[in-house]
Amino acid sequence: MVKEYLDFAEFEDTVKTFTRECKIKGKPLPKTGSNSAKDSKALIIQDLLMSFTDGDQDVFFELWEEHIPSSAREQEAVGQKLEFYLHIHFSIYLLKHAVGKPDKAALDERIAYFKTYLETKGAALSQTTEFLPFYALPFVPNPMIHPSFKELFQDSWESDLKTRLEEFLSATLKANESPRLLTLYKENTQCSQETLQQLHQQLVESERKTMTYLKRFNKIQADYHNLIGVTAELVDSLEATVNGKMITPEDLQSVCLRLFSNQMKQSVAHSIDFTRPGTASTMLRASLVPAKVQEIPLLPSLDYEKLKKDLIDGSDRLKAFLLQALRWRLTTSHPGEQRDTVLQAYINNDLLDCYSNGQRSFLMLIQSKCEVVRQYTARLINAFASLAEGRLYLSQNPRLLRMLEGRLKAEDKYSLTRENVLGALQKLSLR
Repeated sequence: MVKEYLDFAEFEDTVKTFTRECKIKGKPLPKTGSNSAKDSKALIIQDLLMSFTDGDQDVFFELWEEHIPSSAREQEAVGQKLEFYLHIHFSIYLLKHAVGKPDKAALDERIAYFKTYLETKGAALSQTTEFLPFYALPFVPNPMIHPSFKELFQDSWESDLKTRLEEFLSATLKANESPRLLTLYKENTQCSQETLQQLHQQLVESERKTMTYLKRFNKIQADYHNLIGVTAELVDSLEATVNGKMITPEDLQSVCLRLFSNQMKQSVAHSIDFTRPGTASTMLRASLVPAKVQEIPLLPSLDYEKLKKDLIDGSDRLKAFLLQALRWRLTTSHPGEQRDTVLQAYINNDLLDCYSNGQRSFLMLIQSKCEVVRQYTARLINAFASLAEGRLYLSQNPRLLRMLEGRLKAEDKYSLTRENVLGALQKLSLR
């Protein structure tokens, strides 16, 4: 695997040293298919170059489309331009290399093939100044004497094109033969990123639970300290009673007020007569009965993949409805577990694309041409910013702040979008 990568990266001296040391240490290298792959690549390049030189258009483009990835041919600028010039080369080949007058039928066939290319794949370059004159080539009766195409019929033009073709083939075919070590690295990197994202989500959830438990602990600790104080007072009162000093109703009222001050409003506690026999003990026993917790149903789950697709590709009307529904789902949910669940689902499914760096993301909606879509997007972001976990999630995207600032400057002074953007920015400054 190591040798395969070194061969791929063309570390020739390193490969020799590595092979020699493996033999010295008695660790023979397993035979790999790298040599056969190299031979295969060399044969493909040789066949393509031979077809280029011989002007064999059909064979060349058959091999070209079979072995050169469509992404390299149709999406990369170098591949697009090279393919355009190759079509020119084959369309005028008979004019340059035919002995005597070229066969009219064969020439017409090549010109027709070039026309078809110009109307289909070649149309992508029709706005490029470099190629604009060549769109007239099929309609010129004798391009050999036309000043615009004089360069095409020089030997140097064909030679340069062949060199460019050879370099392109070597680079492209080499890029397709990714060694196993490199493949493992890429797969592991992708897996690590996914694992890191999952761990981050778990960390956020753990921090939320920790804060909840910390609040409970602080309350229990405060109640404990209060109880110790009340107990000390009761012990003092019992000692005083033993010594013949009676407990006054005011003392009992004071102790009971301290006991129940955390369980009811101060005004309500003061209105209860704790000196009446049985009142304090009854309330104490009642406080031990756990309160009935109202069961709040969890909301049904959503198809987030479809949601995100519709938010990007849907109509403005659909986007507005979805944005409003998503915001209402969050803001109208019951505070506590239900709201936490809704927010966590949004974050886990990366609803706002804060973990994504793609060009087409949810955050682009803040720049929509539709004012309603912009407003509802700002409202949803503002709703996220109202919650601590939401702010933490929004902070994962470094572009968000710049986009919100840009929107703030672009919006009218009194627009609802501007107010919500401003509100979100203010909340994002909180912890």
